[in-house]
Amino acid sequence: MTMDEVRDIGAVTIPLAAGVVVAGLLGHSFLVAAVALPLSAAILALCAIRPGRCTPGIILLYFCLGAFSLACATLSRGLTVGMNPLEEPAGRCMAAFTAVIDGIPFQHSGTGDLLKALLTGRRETLDPAVTQTFRSSGASHILALSGLHLGVIYLAVSRILALAGRSRGAFVFRGAVTVGLCGFYTLMTGASPSIVRAFIYICFNELLRLHPERRRSPAALLCAALTLQLLFSPEVIGSLGFQLSYLAMCGISVLFPVLDGWYPGKRGLMKTIWSSAALSISCQVFTAPLVWLRFHTFPRYFLLTNLLALPLTEALMVCALLTVVLSAMGICPGALVNLTDTICVWLVKSLEIISSM
Repeated sequence: MTMDEVRDIGAVTIPLAAGVVVAGLLGHSFLVAAVALPLSAAILALCAIRPGRCTPGIILLYFCLGAFSLACATLSRGLTVGMNPLEEPAGRCMAAFTAVIDGIPFQHSGTGDLLKALLTGRRETLDPAVTQTFRSSGASHILALSGLHLGVIYLAVSRILALAGRSRGAFVFRGAVTVGLCGFYTLMTGASPSIVRAFIYICFNELLRLHPERRRSPAALLCAALTLQLLFSPEVIGSLGFQLSYLAMCGISVLFPVLDGWYPGKRGLMKTIWSSAALSISCQVFTAPLVWLRFHTFPRYFLLTNLLALPLTEALMVCALLTVVLSAMGICPGALVNLTDTICVWLVKSLEIISSM
């Protein structure tokens, strides 16, 4: 993707997001909609008359569309809408999934509750002391379903489906199945803004697999995902999870390549550690101001927390998924159950040590 294409999509995303923000600050949704709709129509008519000469007008158009979309979403709030046909089966699958976790004979009583929090987002039964440990150690983001969790599931599904081959037909099949499974998981867990953002990224990634000749631009992907999410659900812009998710992705897109490039080597253990630290710092630099503004806190040991907790969390989720799936089939070996239990204990213990510093 060329720099011109990146600028073009940025010229859409930035005014659209600005329009949503301004409409939210102004309130008076009916008045905003009444002004934005005819103004958008007038700009479209002008662009039809004088094509190619209305760049400022196009920017204003997307600003008005952003304001109009939020105004419409606000005005339609409370209207009865038919249930999503997938909502009921997704709810049944969630209930069955949590029931399987509850039935696994873990040695430590808190393991099942932590797995439910990591895999389904349900934290009702999680020990408050464990929740406080995650919060005080700067790892509360691990408990909140986000791109990290869906990303682990996506990688696991992709590795399994890689057995289908590398032909174009296999890529299409793998992409369709992967997007379908990840989309159903998104619905099953409640479609939080950060999960939806991750799902949009997965859809783009699978589409780009079919066109390997196109260069991927992290900035363009970020803008495209933000545009789609704001068009379909403009009200999510007020969600803290939405804001933190996109700020973290900004850090990964803008700062991470710079920090990661400072290390001279390309492979090895030290390169892996450096990349993990660079990723953590990049996310923290962009999200810390908002966290401080909202909570007046800053995790002092965030780097140590992420270097220890993220690899353990990823390993735990992979083992947990295997344990749950095999347990549902009635063929889960006891060694896998014990391994999942052990990693869970290590994760909690390591965060307890960090939180006590």
